[in-house]
Amino acid sequence: MDNWEKVFSSEKLYQAEIVKETLEAKGVNAVILDKRDSSYNNFGYREVYVEKSVAEKATQIIKQDVQFE
Repeated sequence: MDNWEKVFSSEKLYQAEIVKETLEAKGVNAVILDKRDSSYNNFGYREVYVEKSVAEKATQIIKQDVQFE
């Protein structure tokens, strides 16, 4: 994961999935890493990572195109 950078983090899986799908629709490859504690599935974050070379673009896409209620 040395060439990847975190661009989003949330406790809610659906938010991470929306971000990932939005990025991929704009041509940015993204992955979700589940950082929840395996002992306590309710605690922890889901993080969205993209390649470092497109991290700035991904951040802008998230700011402009992703909204949660």
